Amino acid sequence: MANDPDVVVIGAGFAGLYTIHRLRERGLSVHGLEAAEGVGGTWYWNRYPGARCDSESYYYCYAFSSELEQEWDWSERYPGQAEILSYLEHVADRFDLRRDISFSTTVVSAAHDGDRWVIDTEDGGRWTCRWLVTAVGCLSSANVPDIPGLESFAGEWHHTGQWPHEGVDVAGRRVGVVGTGSTGIQAIPVLAESAGHLTVFQRTANFSIPARNAALAPEEAAGYKADYAAIRELQQASTNGHPFVVSDVDTLALPDDERRALLERAWERGGLRFRAAVRDVLTDPAVNEETSDFLRVKIHETVDDAVTAEALTPRDHPFATKRPPIDTGYFETYNRANVSLVDVRADPIAAITPDGVRLTSGAEHPLDVLVFATGFDALSGPLLRLGIRGTGGQSLADAWAEGATTYLGLGVAGFPDLFTITGPGSPSVLTNMPTSIEQHVDWIADLLGHLRDHDLEAEPTPEAQARWAEHVREAADATLLPQAASSWYLGANVPGKPRVFLPYAGGFARYREMCDAEAAAGYPGFALRARHERASA
Repeated sequence: MANDPDVVVIGAGFAGLYTIHRLRERGLSVHGLEAAEGVGGTWYWNRYPGARCDSESYYYCYAFSSELEQEWDWSERYPGQAEILSYLEHVADRFDLRRDISFSTTVVSAAHDGDRWVIDTEDGGRWTCRWLVTAVGCLSSANVPDIPGLESFAGEWHHTGQWPHEGVDVAGRRVGVVGTGSTGIQAIPVLAESAGHLTVFQRTANFSIPARNAALAPEEAAGYKADYAAIRELQQASTNGHPFVVSDVDTLALPDDERRALLERAWERGGLRFRAAVRDVLTDPAVNEETSDFLRVKIHETVDDAVTAEALTPRDHPFATKRPPIDTGYFETYNRANVSLVDVRADPIAAITPDGVRLTSGAEHPLDVLVFATGFDALSGPLLRLGIRGTGGQSLADAWAEGATTYLGLGVAGFPDLFTITGPGSPSVLTNMPTSIEQHVDWIADLLGHLRDHDLEAEPTPEAQARWAEHVREAADATLLPQAASSWYLGANVPGKPRVFLPYAGGFARYREMCDAEAAAGYPGFALRARHERASA
């Protein structure tokens, strides 16, 4: 193989590991390139305090191996970072995947030379391959805000997505957290337990549902293992790749007391199922406002100080139009004497000083540790940083100058034999990720088999890509999702990023059916060319 396999896979998280395994089964030579020192992807890097999955453990895992399902035991309802990483390390060992992965290998460029992909790495290495598959994740390009004076800070600062593996000692120290999205909501309660004082700098108040995390009882785990066939079937047929369906109850037709009781039961159950307990919550403004008001009341019931409670209450976006966090004691944390909340929408951060944070008003907040829970340059960012160039040397950055567009989230016009797992325009972050990943990889594996058998190359046609981009826009506009102007679904957390709704909001089951139809029709959305045609052109 000598640095020239059939397929190079960039990334060794959930997507990369399964891609290597699946393509091996197809009889293809495949090699993975991974910047980290080990497997895990997002679960290798994201080791911040409180890092935990928001999908339940029994289905936030692979479905391709019944033996794997039966042999792995999850300890909690919502697995923490360390347990998920252990699971992925087990998968890598069980299927002997490490022998086909180069670790500590960062890709700096990937260019198509008319026949093959040429991939250069930071250490001076070069790989060539017929097909390039990106498995870099949707949330792996850390977004560190460009705040004047950050380099002058005398304390230590960290982004949650690049957390030191040895940890950060915050005991008794003055800690500041910038950001109250999913990551901040997980980290803030844990940091508050040890910090001398914790200051939270909030730009946008967020809805959050209690996770109700607990140890997974042996009898419950056994029940899942016995029922995995039905669980997986339900995942494939669902809107979000979860093994539960959205309620068909018309909540607005219920009497007030019954509607309240329904929401209370969902609140006590907690987790992402809360969103599924209410029909039309993402399509009917009246249903959403009813649900949003219920959650606003919960915030005020939980937070003792009325002014703080109101500051934490979302008023600028409907519930679930931003990624809906789940939490363990988030709102309760603001009842602690060592925690304070700063509204940086009303009084923005002006600069980082050697001693801490200075606001526009001139107010100073002295800090020893500064934590950026400011998220990621989502979906398109991880791909853009690979330095990808396609036909005629066109860069992916130029192709996406007005917003990321793909065909089915799986490929990009002008970039032959490049396949993107959970790329922009796929359901990706709106779903249970392992479910979407396996569907993507299986589909790509079938296409590569077809291309190998007929000695073809494949590239989405501009026309198919344009139609898909319009469909992605229409699917989003059929929901309330675009109403969250500050959402990273739109790229709003990254200054200068084009405002395009990036994931596909039409539902996982519908998307899977369209992908299957594309394959069954012979891939009409792709230009399939004999390889010698381009080579001789």
